[in-house]
Amino acid sequence: MTALIALIRKDLILFLSDRRAMLLTLVMPIVLGAFFGFVSGGNSDKETAKIPIALVMQDNHPISQKIAQGLITEPNLQVTELALEPAQDLVRKGKLNVAIVIPAGFGQSAGAALFGAGKKPELPIFYDPSQAAVLAMVKGMLTQQVMQHVSAEMFGGASGLSLVDKSITELDADPERAAGQPELREFLGSVKKFQSKTRSAATTATTATTATTDVNTDKSSDKNTSTVATASAASDSAALSPNTVDKPATEAGLSMPFTTKDQAMVAGDPVVAHYNGYAHSFAGMTVQFILFMAIDAGISVLAARRLGLWNRLLAAPVGLNTLLAARAFSCALIAFALTGVIFAVAGVVFKVQIAGSYIGFVGVALSFSLMTASFGLLIAAFGKTPEAARGIAVFATLIMVMLGGAWIPSFLFPQWLQNLTLIVPTRWALDGFDAMTWRGLGLQAAVLPIVVQLGFMVLFSSLALWQFRRQQNSI
Repeated sequence: MTALIALIRKDLILFLSDRRAMLLTLVMPIVLGAFFGFVSGGNSDKETAKIPIALVMQDNHPISQKIAQGLITEPNLQVTELALEPAQDLVRKGKLNVAIVIPAGFGQSAGAALFGAGKKPELPIFYDPSQAAVLAMVKGMLTQQVMQHVSAEMFGGASGLSLVDKSITELDADPERAAGQPELREFLGSVKKFQSKTRSAATTATTATTATTDVNTDKSSDKNTSTVATASAASDSAALSPNTVDKPATEAGLSMPFTTKDQAMVAGDPVVAHYNGYAHSFAGMTVQFILFMAIDAGISVLAARRLGLWNRLLAAPVGLNTLLAARAFSCALIAFALTGVIFAVAGVVFKVQIAGSYIGFVGVALSFSLMTASFGLLIAAFGKTPEAARGIAVFATLIMVMLGGAWIPSFLFPQWLQNLTLIVPTRWALDGFDAMTWRGLGLQAAVLPIVVQLGFMVLFSSLALWQFRRQQNSI
């Protein structure tokens, strides 16, 4: 036991003495974790970025103008009005995601097409091919604006009234078409009646308002000067009050017949447990750079073997098992300490919280540290030379980190790839850290990641021990 403690202490002193390597192991995951966390959205309290698009207006019809105004006021869009060629050039260069062109005659043609009395007009949309997902979102918002304003104008606007009259006239002038579409003729007639009734009601309301205003004016003229001054002051006060300002009526038209109530589903306190992009990115970079540290630990064994130091240690009254256990425990302690320091920085600076079980978090970190140590022994056991082993180990680590979801969240992978990643230990480590941080899950969610990582530790350690004994027997 004394020899084991001495060997562990020796490894820890060697690691701490190399301050450049130690700082690199600490600083790099923090810097990259901060970068990837910021790119992925950071803390969920951050305002969602708007989609930059260009709007090319080539039509002065009231419908087109209202559609344009609706797009400009859309909270999720950042609209810039441009000419056609500059808009296309900015999209081609990747400066804008989408360019929407409202061509000349669109408003008139869209109104006619709504009732089936004309050909559907085209809306040219130019988009960056790397932003296909954004294109779908922009088209959805554009569809909402077009349907709302075209239908509003057709059912209540002046151009809608004239277009319905024109459609009825054209339909009546073509007896064959009218006979084949009696429902359309009946529908257009109903729309005309609705338009007439709406305009009549609006005229009546305007007349009543004018008459009321005239009566109030006559009455106010009979008041004395002081009363007028008092009323004027009260009127000014009411005008300045934000609660008494009349808001314009919402424009009629087809619109979404529902609203959504969005609630993120997390376990525990929803105030504490919410998605934080920094939590996942710090977990991914921690896993990656601690595995790199394990590579260095394994390479150091190969370097000691090349220099003959390993054989000298084996010649001392210290068994092979003690040497390997000391190397594994020291590597695990360093990995566990690094994990704690990195997540402490993430918590203080980037508000990453352990919203789940603290015991579960410690268990995931400890099992990952033990798995990392066994991975280092595996590299030392099967590596031929330090140079060759480093290249292969770095490649294998990058593959495990990539498949584990450290760079790109695993839920973005195709389903078959998500299933495949279950065979790599890094997937379980990241799932465990996510469950204990932003997901806010309990201890039971950490049990499976812990067990799987301990299973990989047993597998790697067994293979490493078998190879070391095989090499020792061959000497």
